Order: sequence, then C-alpha cells, then structure tokens
Amino acid sequence: MTSQPSQFRALPGSPARRGGTGDLSGRTAMVTGGGSGIGRACVRALAGAGALVHVVDLDAEAAGEVAESVGGHAHGVDLADAGAVGDLPGEVDILVNSAGLQHVAAIEEFPPDRFELIQKVMVTAPFLLLRRCLPHMYARGWGRVVNISSVHGLRASAFKSAYVAAKHGLEGLSKVAALEGAPHGVTSNCINPGYVRTPLVERQIASQAEAHGIAPGNVLTDVLLKRSVIKRLIEPEEVAELAVWLCGPHTGYLTGASIPLDGGWGAH
Repeated sequence: MTSQPSQFRALPGSPARRGGTGDLSGRTAMVTGGGSGIGRACVRALAGAGALVHVVDLDAEAAGEVAESVGGHAHGVDLADAGAVGDLPGEVDILVNSAGLQHVAAIEEFPPDRFELIQKVMVTAPFLLLRRCLPHMYARGWGRVVNISSVHGLRASAFKSAYVAAKHGLEGLSKVAALEGAPHGVTSNCINPGYVRTPLVERQIASQAEAHGIAPGNVLTDVLLKRSVIKRLIEPEEVAELAVWLCGPHTGYLTGASIPLDGGWGAH
C-alpha cells in the first residue's frame, strides 16, 4: 500500500487525530464572564461535556459559586487589569471570551474613560489571553477559541459606539487567531447572538429608554427585538450549546467564522 501523500495527511486537530465523540474529558477550558449570563451557561455546558473549567469573573463570589457547582476553579479577576490577566492559567485547551459590559450614550456624550474600559475588557483582555493560551494549544496540536461576539460585531446600532467598536475589534482578532492557529490544529470562531436574556441586557432597559425617548416598557419590542423576526430574547443556554458544538470533533474545518444567532436580524 502506498503511503498517503504529505499534502493529504491529517493535520493536528483533524477528526482522524481525535475520536468520534463529543466528549471533552481531559480538556481544560477557561471562560471569562463565567459568573453569570452567557458565560455561566458556557461553563455549565462545557463541564457537562466533561471539561475541567476555569471560571473567570470580576465578581469573585459569583465565580466561586459557579465553579463549585461544576467542580471547576474560580478566578476573581478584573480583566481591565493586564497584570491580573497575566496571572490566569495558560494551560488551557478551550478559551471562551465571554466577558463584556455595555454603556449606552450618544458619541458626543460618551465618557472617554468608559469607552477605554470597554475596549480593555472586550478586546485587550481576549488578546492577552490568546497570547497566554495559544502556546499550550499549539504544543498539544489542538485548541478551540470561542469568542462570544454579537450581532453588533457585524452591524451597528446607535448610541453603542464603544460596544460596537469592541465587538468589531474582537471579530478581527478572532480571524487573525484563526489564520495563525490553523497549522497547529487550533480554530477560532465568533458566535454572534442578538439580544440574550442576561443581566447585561436587563440593565440596558432604562438607558435605552432614555436614549430613544420611549417608555421602558416599550424597549423590548420597539428597540431590542425590532429587527429580529423571532420575537423573543435568546436564552443563554442556546448560545452555550453552540459554543460546545464548536469544540466538537466535526468542527475542525470551521474557523475564522462569525456564526449569527440573531433570530433573522441579518436576513433583512
């Protein structure tokens, strides 16, 4: 039997190099923003698939509670502090960048320090975590980077200059990681949800009402779900299931992508 031509041999991370199950036993994951919302749902889903999960959150108590519930490790960390990010574990096979924050205001009224903070947490911290974790992934010939982006990583909305800029930055960072990671069996993708039922969205109601000059009770229908054809909020578990799927055995060829989970928002 002739040997397989070198250009057709299985690369690191291909299904031929990994079993055919969705079992993540033996894998180590790290999820930022893991104390609540999408991050917490991702922690639970990854742990449910067998991964050991590091739970990172600004709220140390919340991180501890979630980590304890899944047998993981908690890290109370301010992701705006580059030094603190550098103290997080580097031996991670799956990195989920989920931490985020929001501020709603017109550009001319937007506080510059708030703009800078949002970029630090949502762009600089993911970059620093990639820089820390990729060498371990490369050495093992397998890795998954899942960036919880947003429909606002692909489209813009008024009064969200910092958030939209940060999500667009995360999209670019994810694509570069995909290009650099491909020879090492590492994929990097973005999930792009619309509005998810999380504390981040709930806290927007009052500020959105003020920005748009409408009653708080009308924000959900008139603003948040206006462009979605499926008229409900997304549940965090729906995002988490997609994140775990991206870590499965049949997604090694899917990289550099932005996957809409937006209820048809982008179909307009």
